[in-house]
Amino acid sequence: MEPSAGVSKQDIREQIWDYMESQNLADFPRPVHHRIPNFKGAPRAAEHFPRLQAFKMARTIKVNPDAPQKNARFLVLDSRKTLLVPTPRLRTGLFNKITPPPGATKDILRKCATSQGVRSFSTPVGLDARVQVDLVVVGSVAVSEKGWRIGKGEGYADLEYAMMVSMGAVSPETPVVTIVHDCQVVDIPEALLEDHDLTVDYILTPTRVIATGCERPKPAGIIWSKISCEMMEKIPVLRSLRSREKQAGKDVSLQDEPRDLDASRLQTAPLRALRGPQALPLATQREDVPADTVYVGNLPRDARVSELKTALRAHGAAPLRLSWQGPQRRAFLHYPDAASAQQAVSCLQDLRLGANTLRVALARQQRPSDLVDTRPGEPHPNHRPAVADLRQCPAPVPVELQRPTEQDTQSCGCMSLS
Repeated sequence: MEPSAGVSKQDIREQIWDYMESQNLADFPRPVHHRIPNFKGAPRAAEHFPRLQAFKMARTIKVNPDAPQKNARFLVLDSRKTLLVPTPRLRTGLFNKITPPPGATKDILRKCATSQGVRSFSTPVGLDARVQVDLVVVGSVAVSEKGWRIGKGEGYADLEYAMMVSMGAVSPETPVVTIVHDCQVVDIPEALLEDHDLTVDYILTPTRVIATGCERPKPAGIIWSKISCEMMEKIPVLRSLRSREKQAGKDVSLQDEPRDLDASRLQTAPLRALRGPQALPLATQREDVPADTVYVGNLPRDARVSELKTALRAHGAAPLRLSWQGPQRRAFLHYPDAASAQQAVSCLQDLRLGANTLRVALARQQRPSDLVDTRPGEPHPNHRPAVADLRQCPAPVPVELQRPTEQDTQSCGCMSLS
């Protein structure tokens, strides 16, 4: 099973997930869609792990918490090595150190290696612990023999590694291992790889050990311009690392953080600019805001990001990335280029969530008060949701990024970018 030409990362994920389910290769939890897939034969694949020279030399090993790596976690504990497991979605820190009780039997060690055991026998490892990780194990949805890897699409493994680099826990020579089913080893077009993508040095399957010899550089640290404000709110340890790097003089500007919007400019803005997200005339569009970004305002107070994503897909205008700012009742949609963004604006007029008609416009046409809310969570006074005059918008421009789905072709002409 090899991906066809012109595919996206998501296409490859879907092909793997569908194939594993249809061939009954998947194991609990199922279905494997949107997961690092557990698979039949995972224990056999993990048996190769302690035979690696990198394993024999390692003292501290980080293993991801997903189901197919459960046996790898047990083997680390059984070899009396230090096991570090990332906290789920990094919400409470970066690592937990798994500490089995004294005199633990193999059965107890196996329990320690489960998700329940990770919760019951772990202690958090802080940023100041000066831990040195000798070997890293990550989960994958797909991986190539060249060492190129695709995860489930949330970016946590890439971010975990980048955070370890930032805190000095790993070096460019630290080996990275992934454990997958044979069907997950596929060709991955190099064009899909980005600077933040983590590569692997060893692939373990039930039948093979693949030394990739990958020479592509691993992430050299956190790429702050790829981090959203939403992610910063969810991951406290990321905020701590950002503060440290800012003090060190590094550029820590975020992906969707408004630029050049200093307090003095906001204080001198006319009062009328605070009354609602009115579009600026074309002659005064903000050049400091990316042209490929769309502003969505007037979100309901109880809106969920999943609801907005569903509505965007229904209109055939799903973005590459969505930056959610629910407390401010807004979101920013990031498209591949300005033409795609303008096309999405045309598609999304009269977009509604609940009882609210949403305000949709190019972000660079918004006033500073709409990009930096002076009263988070408060609606703009006297705000009446406006529908842009479609006669002022250029006709939708076809964007040849991915094959359109049947749902896309039935919408207003925008192509889904998810």
